[in-house]
Amino acid sequence: MQIETVPIVKPEAVNFILGQSHFIKTVEDVHEALVNAVPGIKFGLAFCEASDKCLVRFSGTDEASIELAKKNALAIGAGHSFIVFLGEGFYPINVLKAIQAAPEVCRIFCATANPTEVLVAVTEQGRGILGVVDGSAPLGVEDEEEIAWRKSFLRKIGYKS
Repeated sequence: MQIETVPIVKPEAVNFILGQSHFIKTVEDVHEALVNAVPGIKFGLAFCEASDKCLVRFSGTDEASIELAKKNALAIGAGHSFIVFLGEGFYPINVLKAIQAAPEVCRIFCATANPTEVLVAVTEQGRGILGVVDGSAPLGVEDEEEIAWRKSFLRKIGYKS
């Protein structure tokens, strides 16, 4: 077995969700979950089929996001993995529970806009996601000033009142 590090390639501010599921129906069910959770959402979704034709299946509402999803799914190449790229102004917090509720979804590895590396095991059979490196390591612990900044920031962006 070998372990590869696959970087997620995307524009800096773009959010994405990386997960694992178990059935080709993932593409349609996750698509429906996204548009039902946030009407008008812009996204691209790709799924790595793990048997039969072993294709990257895809869907979405935004061509640029669909292309990002296809390219990154192919680079990861792990069976039954899926990746969703969200258009500008759309965030995982608004769709994560809807995606997790899809019957095929087994797990979510990450939901982030941070620079991310996917740790992929490569065997004779195929490829599997071991985990992710999401962003950078902590540089310290927040103090009172940073607590005040965090609280203010969440209110500024509308997530707290």
